[in-house]
Parts: sequence; structure tokens; C-alpha cells
Amino acid sequence: MNTLQVITLFIGILMIAFWAVVAAAVIYLFILIVKALKKYIASREVREEKEQIKKSLSELLKENRIRCKMTQEFVAEAIGVSRQAVSKWENGTSDPSTSNLIALSQLYGISAEELIQSVTRECTQNAASNTDIKPEETKR
Repeated sequence: MNTLQVITLFIGILMIAFWAVVAAAVIYLFILIVKALKKYIASREVREEKEQIKKSLSELLKENRIRCKMTQEFVAEAIGVSRQAVSKWENGTSDPSTSNLIALSQLYGISAEELIQSVTRECTQNAASNTDIKPEETKR
């Protein structure tokens, strides 16, 4: 074998190795994507529960603001946030921080515990209605 044949053989082996590595990387990425999709599909109940909690918290915040006959702008100025932040809380797009939740409860004249318990009660009732269990049975 002359030098040219050795170099050609070496380049051929390198190309085969390169494509083997590329194929292995593609297979590995495919496996990772399948695992991620399985995890996402399995977390459906958790995502639905979070959605219910967000909806109920946002609904309670809006109900209390309306009950107190306040505008979003007034609430925002009173607790030192933007009107858009209050809107996002009431739409369920984002959640208020703990300090903002306490400020909102003081502004609305209820305790933060009452507000959180209301959310918990609604979630318990929603879960009970979804599983055909009475709310009294879920308290045990």
C-alpha cells in the first residue's frame, strides 16, 4: 500500500466514524424528546390543578376588588405596582408575590389567610366535583 491509499483509507474511516457519531447524537436527541413528551403527558393532572388554582385565585382577587368598588388602577397605586400587574393577577397570567398578596388582603379588608383558604376551599370543591366525591368527604 502506498501513502495515497493509506490516506484515502484513513479519511474513509474518519468519515464513517463521523457519521456514526452524528447518528448516535440524533438517536440520543430522539430518546430525550420522547422522555420529555412522556413526562409532559404524565403531568396533565398537575397542570390542570395549577390552572384551577390560578383561575380561582384570579377570580377571588377580581371579586374582592369589585366588591370594594375599586379600579385596577386604584389597587395598583395603593400597593405600588403597575395596573398591568393587577390585570395579570386577575386574568391568571401571573400570581402576586406574598407581600403583594398580603397588601391586597389588607386593601380588601380580609385576612390573607381567608383569601388563601377561599382558594383552597374552591380547589377542594372542584376536585370533589371532578371525582364525584362530596366536599364533606374530602375534609376527613
